[in-house]
Amino acid sequence: MTDIDIARNCKKKDILKIGKQIGLDKDNLILYGDDKAKIKSFDSNKSGKLILVTATSPCPQGEGKTTVSIGLHDALCRLGKSSLAVLREPSMGPVFGMKGGAAGGGYSQVVPMEDINLHFTGDFAAIEACNNLLCAAIDSHIYFGNELDIQEVSFHRCLDVNDRFLRRINGERFETFNITAASEIMALFCLAKDMDDLKEKLGNIVIGTNSKGEFVYAKELNIVGSMAVLLKDAIKPNLVQTLENNPVIIHGGPFANIAHGCNSVIATKTGLSLADYVVTEAGFGADLGAEKFFDIKCRLNDLKPDCIVLVTTIRGLKYHGKDNLVDGLSNLDTHINNILQYSSNLVVDLNLFDTDTEEEINIIKEFCSDKNISFVTSSAYKDGSKGGIELANKVIDICNNKNDFKLLYDDNISIKDKIEIICKKIYHADNVNYSDIAIDKISKLNDKSNYPICIAKTQYSFSDNQKEVDVIGGFDVTVKDIRLYNGAGFITVLLGNIMTMPGLPKVPNYEHIDIIDGNIIGLS
Repeated sequence: MTDIDIARNCKKKDILKIGKQIGLDKDNLILYGDDKAKIKSFDSNKSGKLILVTATSPCPQGEGKTTVSIGLHDALCRLGKSSLAVLREPSMGPVFGMKGGAAGGGYSQVVPMEDINLHFTGDFAAIEACNNLLCAAIDSHIYFGNELDIQEVSFHRCLDVNDRFLRRINGERFETFNITAASEIMALFCLAKDMDDLKEKLGNIVIGTNSKGEFVYAKELNIVGSMAVLLKDAIKPNLVQTLENNPVIIHGGPFANIAHGCNSVIATKTGLSLADYVVTEAGFGADLGAEKFFDIKCRLNDLKPDCIVLVTTIRGLKYHGKDNLVDGLSNLDTHINNILQYSSNLVVDLNLFDTDTEEEINIIKEFCSDKNISFVTSSAYKDGSKGGIELANKVIDICNNKNDFKLLYDDNISIKDKIEIICKKIYHADNVNYSDIAIDKISKLNDKSNYPICIAKTQYSFSDNQKEVDVIGGFDVTVKDIRLYNGAGFITVLLGNIMTMPGLPKVPNYEHIDIIDGNIIGLS
């Protein structure tokens, strides 16, 4: 059966029963039908263990982080543990473009799968509307006299669709669109602690500069209240369930290759207050998703993961070894060494596929053993929670270890120093080159040098060239542009030819999606 067939055959519990499993009743929830809800309030004094699931560099088919995360959560529940998975919401851009869905796979999924992959509870639409209301207000203000003297607009519109035409639009002024998952509203939404913090972050968005080169802020348009109203429901985390009827929180959805790649802080902290173990993930490979999870989300919110799961696959390592598994081990080795810069509480999980051979599995097992790194296999895609038991037991053991988590760099070093530390210690570049535009923008951000760095680059390579899938060191990277996300509280650095509005592939997944007799097909 396909993923969507498996999901459709799931015997879902009423969402009120799912809520009761973590101490929530109908007074704590806003119902969206009988299979999803928003958490509006709760009272709990738990302080759970935080487990991050990340991965080696992806191949085009993906490594299965979400599938492993859900399988691990289900396995913890099967072992009688109080567990919650806290995940990102999928963007419809990749759903109709390349991936076809992002709610797990096989017998390790979150349901209702169709809703989660499409409009869900409307969070993306609210973020998009909030973003574009601000854009409309900027242009209206300029049209009616421009009292704030806005000379250059730096805040742009967004849309949750891959549309390369919207990268450059010449109208009354130059404009460009971001995909919603890369918008600053999404970024700050996922870093806000509560509504008051959200409003402060919205007000601090830099919308442009005046004729003196000074920043102009969103709060100067007296629009923050209206923006917050659009997000009043979206800010509440969403409660759903796995195929095995275990509770899952899904909230927020920034990309990791062009944003910070983590679900909302509100969702994560809600989970930690409701369960003993919280399984979360960070997008793409550990060089992108995990680095940003650590150096942005954890830094800004005093979070310390108790265990890090590094997911890998034989097909992924072969991809990065140019069809040679042994050569691909250098990719795994680099990610292991990168994570050890943050924490020693690490386990490598081989996400199994039917095409994997015992010989290949043993190659990876022996490699990890030689490095004295914990190694397990999992098969949640095929076996559900039973396929994640070995991983769950290892995670429980590691969570009992001392938490030695530390950050990669200090807050108080320069912007260029932070960029160079990430590029050299995580990507293993020899040199970092800067465009004239980037140098000029960095020079104007001296008073923001305490901000963390969010690097936007290709997910397929440690370098900034997506075709160099097998390189480990021996390359330069080029900083093409700098964007201040002042509301979110970080600086985005664009490497290579990365763009914040993806395009559709030659054969997009929308060709396979349809609705027949009321049933959606083509999602996976």
